[in-house]
Amino acid sequence: MENSFLSAPLVLPAPAKLNLFLHITGRRADGYHLLQTLFQFLDYSDEISLQLRTDDQVTRSIGSPFVPENDDLVVKAARLLQQTTACKFGVDIKVNKRLPIGGGLGGGSSDAATVLVGLNWLWGCGLSIDALAALGLGLGADVPVFVRGQAAWAEGVGELLEPVTIPEKWYFVLHPNVHISTAEIFATDSLTRNCKPIRMAAFLAGQTTNVFEPVVRKKHPEVTNAFKWLGNKAKLTGTGACLFIEFDDEKSAQIIAKNLPKQWSGFVAKGRCKSPLYEKLNTLS
Repeated sequence: MENSFLSAPLVLPAPAKLNLFLHITGRRADGYHLLQTLFQFLDYSDEISLQLRTDDQVTRSIGSPFVPENDDLVVKAARLLQQTTACKFGVDIKVNKRLPIGGGLGGGSSDAATVLVGLNWLWGCGLSIDALAALGLGLGADVPVFVRGQAAWAEGVGELLEPVTIPEKWYFVLHPNVHISTAEIFATDSLTRNCKPIRMAAFLAGQTTNVFEPVVRKKHPEVTNAFKWLGNKAKLTGTGACLFIEFDDEKSAQIIAKNLPKQWSGFVAKGRCKSPLYEKLNTLS
C-alpha cells in the first residue's frame, strides 16, 4: 500500500446496472424468489471516496440524507470486511450519489461492492474475488455481480452468476421520479412467479420480459406515463422505477434525452460488459 493513500483518498466508480430481462421461476422454502436475469453494467456511476484512517473507525461523512449512516450499505460493507479480516485500519467514506434510490439500477448494492473491492485493495486485506462476493451476498443479492464486475446471466436469488459477453449498446435511462419499494412489489399477489426457465437463445430471440412491469405500472401511474412516452421498446430495470430503451449509437439516445419532459430525469450511458470499477482499479495497479 502506498503511503500517499494516508492523505489522498481512493476515488472509485460504483456503476449502475440494467436487468435486460427479469423472470421469477419459483420460490424457495425460506420465501426467497428464484430469478433469471441478465445483468449489464453502464458507464454511469455513483462515486465513492475512501479516505484511509490510521485508527479503526468507519465513518461516512457524506452520503444520502435519506439513509442513516449506520444503515448505509457502504458502512455495513466496510465494517464487515474489517471484522472478517481483523483489519486495524479505518476509513471515512464519501458517497456522491448520482443513481436514484429505489430506481432499479442497483445503486446501493453497487456502492457496497465498490467499498468491499476498494477497501480490500486499500487496506491490503488480500481476499479473493470469490471471498468478497460471498461477503457481498450477505449484504444483498445484487452485490456479488458488482463485486465480480462482469456482465452475467444470473439465477438462484441472483447469486449464481455465469459471465457473458454481449453487445455493448447505448441506452437512454428514464427515472420518472418515483421511489419503488422492492419488498412491496415482491409481496404483490398478482406477481408472476412461475416463469419457465430459459436459456440465452430465448433472450436473443426477444422471448423475455420483466415480470415486475405490470405490477409496477398498476401501482405507479407515473411509470405508466413514462412507458407511454418512451414507446413499446422501453423496458423496466429491476423492480423499477427506471425505464430504459436501447440504441445502436449515442446520437439516437441523445435525441430522446433532449426531448425528455421536465417532470422526469434521465441520462444516456454506454453498456459495459466489464465494470468501470475494475477499469479504474487497473489504472492504479
